[in-house]
Amino acid sequence: MRGMNRAVLSLLALACAGSVSARELQPKPAESALARYEGWLAPAPKGLVLKKGDRLAIVGDSITEQKMYSRIMETYLAVCRPDLQVACRQYGWSGEQASGFLNRMKNDCLRFQPTVATTCYGMNDHRYVPYEDEIGATYRQNQTAVVKTFKEAGVRVVLGSPGTIATVPGWVKSAKGTWEDLNNSLCRLRNIDIEIAEAEGVGFADVYWPMLTAAVEAKKKFGDGYHLSGGDGVHPGWAGQVIMASAFLSGLGLDGDIGTLTVDLAAGKGEGSEGHTVTGFTNGELHVTSTRIPFCAEPGDLASDNSVRSGMALAGFWEKLNRFVLKVKNAPAGGAKVTWGAEGKDFTKDQLEKGVNLAEHFAVNPCSALFDKVSAAVEAKQKYETRQIKEIFHGPEGSADPEGAAAVTEKVHVKLVAALAKALKFPVEHVIKIEAK
Repeated sequence: MRGMNRAVLSLLALACAGSVSARELQPKPAESALARYEGWLAPAPKGLVLKKGDRLAIVGDSITEQKMYSRIMETYLAVCRPDLQVACRQYGWSGEQASGFLNRMKNDCLRFQPTVATTCYGMNDHRYVPYEDEIGATYRQNQTAVVKTFKEAGVRVVLGSPGTIATVPGWVKSAKGTWEDLNNSLCRLRNIDIEIAEAEGVGFADVYWPMLTAAVEAKKKFGDGYHLSGGDGVHPGWAGQVIMASAFLSGLGLDGDIGTLTVDLAAGKGEGSEGHTVTGFTNGELHVTSTRIPFCAEPGDLASDNSVRSGMALAGFWEKLNRFVLKVKNAPAGGAKVTWGAEGKDFTKDQLEKGVNLAEHFAVNPCSALFDKVSAAVEAKQKYETRQIKEIFHGPEGSADPEGAAAVTEKVHVKLVAALAKALKFPVEHVIKIEAK
């Protein structure tokens, strides 16, 4: 039986290897640092995957258990798209491969009846060694099984690729090969994920390629001390986590349109798109009531790999996922000063008429207080989700009485969900002031 399994895995690996040359490759800049990487062209999302009232399972290894990209995702969905009313849980498990989740997914995840899931495996599956056919075939087998099990339970899937590494991790004693060897191995697993997503008719989130290209860009801008994939070589700081969250949010089909506020200075009136009601415009002050807000991140060092805003800049986050735009018709020829909250900034006539992304230009704004409360509530809830699964479900209580442990822990979880709902206190009333320069 063992020999037969090895034979099957070898055939799968050969089939995969034979199709590489026929695939269109991901465009890449003329950078020698990227010359060796041949990533298949990632399939584009086919519209919004999420439905109103969805229960989203965010699944992965220790990078997911960091509760950083998962926190960004859940907070984003809560404040930027509250209309979707998506409930989230994270299921990160340190050191896990796809096979590990496959073995525990019924007990830990499917019992909570998710309707949609994102997965992020491959980092441990590549075993921190140069690519081998057997590694690729095993990964394909386990990833496919995870997808099929989700589908059988009626769960829609967005299959995430692994990310990248910054260095060969010295703390992995079995690691071998060069940093580039290992990143190429991860690239091969990414390509396998694309093929699985196509074969199974599920979504794909490209975590790897945006991280690979952003890391090159960051090194050029900030030097070799900027480690997008983390100081330990594997676990990203906030900048890398933003890249990851962006990949999953895009893979879920979110279009990033938070809202548009349009002011006609000549007519003396303003209007807002869905989620934003203009309640008045007098003396250059636009009064707005909003039931959705942009993703807010306080000022941070753009040269730091642990800065959320640095990651947002590298990911093109504001353009792709966080557009809260002010458009001013008949703007003054000399431009105008826009004040939102405590800060005012000058913009040209052309900028104002094309539209200014308030989310990008005003790091601290009237929406920040609500955002911070929601983010803190998400953090508390996700911390408990790790404890619920790892310490209780897989601890003495769960071993002795699985259903009883689930029932008791859910009473705590319900309270944390309620705290999140309480923090999400809409609407936000705010004022945008426009003054001719």
